[in-house]
Amino acid sequence: MLSERTIEIIKSTVPVLAKQGTEITSHFYKRMLSNHPELLNIFNHTNQQKGRQQTALATTLYAAAERIDQLETILPAVKQIAHKHRSLGVKKEHYPIVGENLLAAMKEVLGDLATDEIISAWEEAYNEIANVFIELEQRMYADAENMEGGWKDFKPFVVVDKVKESSVITSFYLKPKDNAVLPSFLPGQYVTVKVKVDGHQYLLNRQYSLSDAPGKEYFRISVKREAEPDQPKGVVSNYLHDDVQIGDELNISVPAGDFTLDVTQNSPVVFISGGVGVTPIMSMLNTIAKENPSRPVRFVHSAKNEDVHAFRLEVNELMNRLPNGTSFICYTEPSRQESANHTGYMTKDILKQFISENADYFICGPVPFMKAVINYLKELGVASENIHYEFFGPALQIAQPEGSTI
Repeated sequence: MLSERTIEIIKSTVPVLAKQGTEITSHFYKRMLSNHPELLNIFNHTNQQKGRQQTALATTLYAAAERIDQLETILPAVKQIAHKHRSLGVKKEHYPIVGENLLAAMKEVLGDLATDEIISAWEEAYNEIANVFIELEQRMYADAENMEGGWKDFKPFVVVDKVKESSVITSFYLKPKDNAVLPSFLPGQYVTVKVKVDGHQYLLNRQYSLSDAPGKEYFRISVKREAEPDQPKGVVSNYLHDDVQIGDELNISVPAGDFTLDVTQNSPVVFISGGVGVTPIMSMLNTIAKENPSRPVRFVHSAKNEDVHAFRLEVNELMNRLPNGTSFICYTEPSRQESANHTGYMTKDILKQFISENADYFICGPVPFMKAVINYLKELGVASENIHYEFFGPALQIAQPEGSTI
């Protein structure tokens, strides 16, 4: 337990973190990765380059400082981060490295504002928070290794099929190289893929949702080629699309994640996805069709056009197996007007027709899309506990202070 004085000091730093949190975390990552370049085998380099990791950590620090006397309120976010850490291979021995460099970054960025008393209080608080993560992650590691079909960290899988789902999304069907039984997973979970790409010094990790139901002889991941105009190409996604072929091997983690569906429930479920955000939804939809087909299901999807829309035929086939299922498609730039239910972006009026009592809403897609959908649902009276969502990458959205730079 933290002392009252420590809690008081940590809370006093909230305004500073609101103003300079991202500056501190940016300096922290540069410092730590310079001193410990081996950690580049774990961290997502793209998220580092785009500042996503720095912003996510700054948001987490702010939330921890603001709620230091009631840390239980951020446990859902802690659990989400712990899942990502377990799937990436973040271990107990990494936490002292993080703590040392984070405290040093605070000193170096804040200068005289970072008094000995403040640094001492943050050291105490960091150790308390780190122990929460370490204990939770150690349980997760044990569960992953000891479950039927589980393993430790990563193991090789063979690509047994490669299927183009749209002009930008390709599915990879993966089986264990050792032919071992696959562990079960919860629909909505993801795996980490670890690859070595020519021309890159360090290993690269990416997390991809499993896009089919559990209980199959394979895992399926469905990957969007990241190649937007005027943007750096996604190293791993383009490597998978261009270089990985049937018969090649990929190192895979045990499935992780808490954006999951309880398929045993009979309450209505509304799936709302944008673009490649449909991938975890496909796992949920396939599982319902397999295990609870009478459940009321609404599938609402937004894409640019027919060319980039993945899984359309598969969704139609699944919906035909669901007597209480309906689908609704939005295209922002359709090639043919009649190919979608709506031309344009997802709107509040569209979502209004899918509001029903006791329904659960599962949302995944680009961050602007998700923010808009979540706001619409809340305006339509949907309770927060019925809204479930997953951000791609480290965009942790907790208690972002009004007007802050975080």
